[in-house]
Amino acid sequence: MLCLFLKTMTKRTATVLLLFCLQLLACLLACKGSDHCSSSAVKGKEGSGHGIKGMFVFGSSLVDNGNNNYLQNSTAKADFLPYGIDFPHGPSGRFTNGKNVIDLLGEMLEIPSFIPTFSDPSTKGSKVINGVNFASAASGILDDTGFLARQVTSLNQQIRNFEEVTMGEVEKELGCGRRRSRELLGNNYLFVVGAGGNDYSFNYFLREPDNNVGLQAFTANLTNSLSHQLKKLYNLGARKFVLMSVNPLGCVPMVNGMRKGGCIKALNQAATLFNHGLKSLIDVAKSDMPSSNLVFVNSYNIIRDIIKNPASKGKDSTHTKYCSIA
Repeated sequence: MLCLFLKTMTKRTATVLLLFCLQLLACLLACKGSDHCSSSAVKGKEGSGHGIKGMFVFGSSLVDNGNNNYLQNSTAKADFLPYGIDFPHGPSGRFTNGKNVIDLLGEMLEIPSFIPTFSDPSTKGSKVINGVNFASAASGILDDTGFLARQVTSLNQQIRNFEEVTMGEVEKELGCGRRRSRELLGNNYLFVVGAGGNDYSFNYFLREPDNNVGLQAFTANLTNSLSHQLKKLYNLGARKFVLMSVNPLGCVPMVNGMRKGGCIKALNQAATLFNHGLKSLIDVAKSDMPSSNLVFVNSYNIIRDIIKNPASKGKDSTHTKYCSIA
């Protein structure tokens, strides 16, 4: 049974996330992006004057906005109520009742529309100029993560989709050659990556009885794999990275609904270990990827604070399981 849960976002919780987005932008947008090549497809679709024209999004359900809807065999979908009950278009594939963090960040950037999903056949031409969302719920950094969901798009495949399909579309819309297009990608677009949690929940801990690899070794492999993936994006032109930490895995309603006694420490320790590795990765990347700007978003602490004091964020409880699918 693969259980997925409605991540409630009350007005006060949404405000907290909006403030987090503003802080993030203050870090990232110190320098204005360069001008785009002359292209009628780009005009009027640039976003505001801060220089960020769009986002390319990679990861799992925290940032997925509906890609899995198009995966016929996937059981990791959120295209039914009560998902989307507060979203303008109803259930959309977002694993929340309303807008997710990517939507909120897009509003802060004044991007004129929701970031389109890669898997939607209509995501081409002028629709890609403000970015594309490649994220796939239940997927992971490792290719074999998400096997329980039957069909997902791994982070490696998401990056291949960007390179082999979307980059060509973006180049055509920008009206530039490949070299100039990559410069504009680096100056004017955010590359958001939110992955890693499923590699523990839907991979390492599912295989634990037969797993000969220790947690530290598994985590080291995970962060090393992510480092190579970030370098791949860097070589494709990415310069402004937003890297999201793994959330408190042992405190999600799926886990709390199966046991009494609060959060599972082993899962939270795994998340903390990964997040420390991610911070170290960022420190190393500063020398390995010159001219890059990497921002670490500590969503672990944000969610932990909500769990510890839900009333302060307008919630009655953080332990309720809302829905599940087979």
